[in-house]
Amino acid sequence: MRYLILSDIHANTDALDSVLGAAPSDSWDEVLVLGDLVGYGAEPNGVIDRIRALEPLAVIRGNHDKAACGLEDGSSFNHIARLAAQWTFEALSDGNREYLRALPAGPMVIDDAVEICHGAPFDEDHYIFDPEDARRALDTATRPLLLFGHTHLPVVFRRDPSLFDGFVPDGADTTVPLTAGLHYLINVGSVGQPRDGDPRAAFGIYDSEALSVRLRRVVYPVAAAQRRILNAGLPSSLANRLAVGR
Repeated sequence: MRYLILSDIHANTDALDSVLGAAPSDSWDEVLVLGDLVGYGAEPNGVIDRIRALEPLAVIRGNHDKAACGLEDGSSFNHIARLAAQWTFEALSDGNREYLRALPAGPMVIDDAVEICHGAPFDEDHYIFDPEDARRALDTATRPLLLFGHTHLPVVFRRDPSLFDGFVPDGADTTVPLTAGLHYLINVGSVGQPRDGDPRAAFGIYDSEALSVRLRRVVYPVAAAQRRILNAGLPSSLANRLAVGR
């Protein structure tokens, strides 16, 4: 089984379309979406429509999804994120707003090997940045491979009784072999708003037969996404950051 892994799309249809172009349907069997379909970007309905058309095996909610559909008020967001959430709430169609409201919280077990969450398995909104949080997530995980999002930063942690380490994937195409007996915590990065200084859209493919996770980056038309944001009247900082991947 090959799973296409998408996370943190953030209403960026230009990035999502480029990812789907680089990962055509014959290169994967099922789709996993790790939350934050919307927020920040100018095409929330376009992203949701595209994701629904893919008929994913699993979609879980992110914190921006909750704020954009009214499940939360965005009071924990900074000013810019809160403005974007309010704009998104108004821009969403009734059907897509209800779709977001119905998304389940993570963590979610996918199969005997894979579990997904947005932030962390112990708290869907928690950010995993450091080794201490990574250890806690691995302690909480119920499957050997835990896929997460939320930080917009690609990273791989692995552990067994005698080993714990982590690394940041480098380049446009990195394959991580999965060794039996090790437990893995992997973030494939953000489709629509990378924050590691690389503006290219990020995604991953987990292959259960090859026992590997492939982390990929693809160039997308950033200028087009920026124009959509500006034309929508969203804060210019949301457009500017796409060019620098921050």
